[in-house]
Amino acid sequence: MAEPWLRGPIAGMPAMVMPAAHALMQAAEDIPQAVAGLTSNQLWALPGGAAAVGFHLRHLAGSIDRLLTYESDAQLSDAQFEAMDAEIADDGRDAEQLGRDAVASIARAIEVMRVTPPGTYLEARSVGRRKLPTTVLGLLVHIAEHTQRHVGAIIATAKVVRGGR
Repeated sequence: MAEPWLRGPIAGMPAMVMPAAHALMQAAEDIPQAVAGLTSNQLWALPGGAAAVGFHLRHLAGSIDRLLTYESDAQLSDAQFEAMDAEIADDGRDAEQLGRDAVASIARAIEVMRVTPPGTYLEARSVGRRKLPTTVLGLLVHIAEHTQRHVGAIIATAKVVRGGR
């Protein structure tokens, strides 16, 4: 099957965010394959000091939640800060469950892209404690590129901890 960006338009998706939505669809398809069968030791291994696959999965889901909070013109809650601090630790979920949770977060982001009115794309938003400036569109695009970056790390690290196969 062709990659998502070659499958044509996504029903109901505004054209301006279609490439970002396609990138997220690709990430959602890549994650389950990359993490299938990883043991707990492999999931939390730190090969050569690299971040663990488990961290990337937890961080990917958490960062989407945080970026969507900013997109909705809100600031992070104490619970979101606590969750962010916990992303580096094994919370007992296996690779498949962490993968499903990451894919569910991606699906939520795609749906937000679908329903966000294009007339709001240039509305100002602020990010983080320093309230750094961005826009709704900037956040939606960043969700996609940030997710892709972590999925690449998931794929590469999973190969390393499996011994390169």
